[in-house]
Amino acid sequence: MIKFTVDEVLAHDAPMILIDELLSYSNTSATCKVLITPEKLFYDATVDGIPSYVGTEYMAQTIAAYAGAKAKVKNRQQAIKVGFLLGSRKYAPSISTFKNGSELIVTAEEIIVEDSGLSVFSCVIKIDNEIIVEANINVFQPENPKTFIDKQ
Repeated sequence: MIKFTVDEVLAHDAPMILIDELLSYSNTSATCKVLITPEKLFYDATVDGIPSYVGTEYMAQTIAAYAGAKAKVKNRQQAIKVGFLLGSRKYAPSISTFKNGSELIVTAEEIIVEDSGLSVFSCVIKIDNEIIVEANINVFQPENPKTFIDKQ
């Protein structure tokens, strides 16, 4: 496995890169790490952490890291394509806040992939090897994302 930094595999720019590390990836899945600290975007000092609903974006960025790593393995010079988070099913975390100092392990695995660019991933966030939330995340990575962004 070729090791990539998140900067290499995400189309995001700081400060919107929310995951810290791409731990592993395969042809069908990826696992990333997020360490919750006061310096992180969305950190809320009143709850000493990050609201757990931000986990949907951690899942989406894990999917993006998976897609980026897969593309980079094919062609190291390939530009990372933009993808879109369409929604999730059954996102119901067992906690309301990812507390300061928590290390989140986020896993995303393909369950449906269509030629159109639509995909569904089964995602899990764990803290201390305990599942905090599971959800299916729907994403879209079109061949030409500019046609969906530009309104000309």
